[in-house]
Amino acid sequence: MRSSSIATFFALLGASHVNALKPHVNIVHKRQATPVTANAAADGVTLVSAATGTAVPPLSSITLGMPSHATLPVSKTYTKGASAPVSGAPTLPTPFVFSLPDWPNQDHIPPTDSDEVTMWLKELEGKNIPNIAKTVDGSCVNDTAAAADAANRGWWTCGGYTRSTDIVACPDKLTWGVRNLLNFLGQKNVSATFFVVGSRVIERPEVLLEEYMGGHEISVHTWSHKHLTSLTNEEIVAELGWTRHAIRTILGVTPTTMRPPYGDIDDRVRAISLAMGMVPIMWTRTPDGRQFDTNDWQVAGGNVAGPASFATFQSILGNATVINTGFIVLQHDLYEITVDLAIGYTLNAALTHNPPFKLEAIGQCSNLPTSNLYFESNTNATFPNYNNTKGGFDIDGDGVVDLKGKNAGFTLAIPLLSATLLACITAILV
Repeated sequence: MRSSSIATFFALLGASHVNALKPHVNIVHKRQATPVTANAAADGVTLVSAATGTAVPPLSSITLGMPSHATLPVSKTYTKGASAPVSGAPTLPTPFVFSLPDWPNQDHIPPTDSDEVTMWLKELEGKNIPNIAKTVDGSCVNDTAAAADAANRGWWTCGGYTRSTDIVACPDKLTWGVRNLLNFLGQKNVSATFFVVGSRVIERPEVLLEEYMGGHEISVHTWSHKHLTSLTNEEIVAELGWTRHAIRTILGVTPTTMRPPYGDIDDRVRAISLAMGMVPIMWTRTPDGRQFDTNDWQVAGGNVAGPASFATFQSILGNATVINTGFIVLQHDLYEITVDLAIGYTLNAALTHNPPFKLEAIGQCSNLPTSNLYFESNTNATFPNYNNTKGGFDIDGDGVVDLKGKNAGFTLAIPLLSATLLACITAILV
């Protein structure tokens, strides 16, 4: 039987250690001891939350106001020199020890006058970065002039505009690109893509290690989770640069992909991301504009309850039949509420769907070798838009080139820009 391909991605770090992470908003969770019914569980048994090890509550009880449980510790620790799960990647570096002077303030846009940002800005030299004015706040309603010009800007937020360099779907119909909860994914033998926020990475390095060493894909999701179209070029560079630096410090590898917070990207943001060697990943939209967004974040924000979010998700499953590719679904793993929704309901619904969906990490569902997803293991001859001055990338911003340019295989086709990217992607995007 043909299976569907779905790429589910998770925007924040640490699905199985949710309460340990600093949330974007203050949320009080409510937990009930009542287990999920057999009908709600994929295998006819009580599901256990990957965040807390307790029974997943009934769908109607998943709402803002649930008291939280203690977070589970990481299941395994790793030492310097441990072999990486990616072919050609270096062994793990010295365990990370946080030092306050070494990093920008968490959850704030990093300063743009630091030595590190000055070095990272050199990666834009010789690149044609579109002269597009920054938006007011990344929203359409507060910047009507930019919204009216969204098609020319390639602004995803207002109109869903994408370019051929964006990864927006899995090529195989009914394939789902996944990024989610560690314990649950391990039990189901599903790999996922984790889009990690730099401020969380330095706070919980052991969670990032568990994700990476568990065979999941790691991608950049900025330092402070701001709307990138509302930032200056220098601020965008700082957001991306500090996050990839934090990831490499802990894992020894540097991602070649990123996802903009809120999906807020235009041609200027794309050009900067690509110049820094990071290919944008978005979630899927149907031709008529319907988004593959579970709206789980609205439950954590108190705007809707669990049943409404799950109903949205069920409509997403129906949308899968109207497109000829697989799809990437937006889900979040920062809050216990969204973890419960994922492992108790949404992911199980996908796994038991008829026809069945095939859940994979985004790189995997895009038919990309895992080695292409990191600078250090990428074996192609040249990388897109390498630094013309230094001939590579200075990941830690110390003035010494760490990585020479390599090609991940895309072809860039953004107005006013020319570059080389992963060639296989252009064939799979719509």
